Amino acid sequence: MELLKGKTALVTGGTRGIGYAVVKLFLENGAAVALCGSRQETVDKALEKLKAQNPQYRVMGLCPDLQDPRQVEEAVGAVKEAFGRLDIMVNNAGVSARDSIYDYKPEDFARTMALNVNGVFVCAQAAARVMRDQGGGVILNTSSMVSIYGQPSGAAYPSSKFAVNGLTKSLARELGKDNIRVNAVAPGITRTDMVAALPEEMIKPLIATIPLGRVGEPEDVANAFLFLASDMAAYVTGEILSVDGAARV
Repeated sequence: MELLKGKTALVTGGTRGIGYAVVKLFLENGAAVALCGSRQETVDKALEKLKAQNPQYRVMGLCPDLQDPRQVEEAVGAVKEAFGRLDIMVNNAGVSARDSIYDYKPEDFARTMALNVNGVFVCAQAAARVMRDQGGGVILNTSSMVSIYGQPSGAAYPSSKFAVNGLTKSLARELGKDNIRVNAVAPGITRTDMVAALPEEMIKPLIATIPLGRVGEPEDVANAFLFLASDMAAYVTGEILSVDGAARV
């Protein structure tokens, strides 16, 4: 069963990791998808890989500056022109860091907050305007388990994800009247490129914090996005769905 048949989605940070898994799963479930990346090179590489898997996929690529309202509006307009509408906005792009508070440069803190929070706001605003005019839609944000527990260094990242949670809950309350649902997914330790590159001696202690006994796969997280994007979650809004194996770090 294709859970997103006839739907159109825009996924930021869609060229690798969790974002790429979301794009692929949405395509497999009948959606037309526009993926965004930070560079044209990575966008083209992701598109080539997807088309090699299935030449029939309705997929396009974009690389707007997600903090620039004009560029984001143009990207949303391009999606509408190509596919006719925008039903699902997935705000997945983000950056992280592990700087100590003693050495954290204010400009680096601001840079993380700018993309992880301002970028989500700008994209959500552009998407909401389109969705309101067409009668509804779904906005989904990528949060993190550290938005709940914090982390022992790199304070900007958990701070930004706390903000994403607040934005998610607030927009859910504001946009419900326009038939727009807003939710977030909070992944735990997931086998992205960064985690996969860690040596085994670093992976084992991480797994020890996870009752299910393994790190998550990008597909585990993508499944949560699929559920929240689909009509199965038609009465779910304002939620932060943890996908972390009950990890406690």
